[in-house]
Amino acid sequence: MTAAGDLNRRLVLEAPVDTDDGAGGVTVTYQTVTTLWAQVTSVSARGEVVADRAGTTVTHRITLRARNDVTTRHRLQDGSAVYHVAALRESADRRFLLIDAVERRD
Repeated sequence: MTAAGDLNRRLVLEAPVDTDDGAGGVTVTYQTVTTLWAQVTSVSARGEVVADRAGTTVTHRITLRARNDVTTRHRLQDGSAVYHVAALRESADRRFLLIDAVERRD
């Protein structure tokens, strides 16, 4: 069970902003929504090649206080680490938001 004191990392929640690129597509940038306390736990890691670049994909479980404005389009940032939201769900007691996130390390 998670306690509020277990949320010991400050993460920046960022929302996507789609901008017309002038060629019929969009460019996605991210805008800061808020800074919040979280618990980050590494779950797994695997080496893989993406776009001809070797690297590692690390899966994390991130726990936040319950909120309803986070989607799979959002991302969380911790310094140079960027966590892309893959899935989310409420804890059994509905006090926390549990996020499965993916971090790419090149």
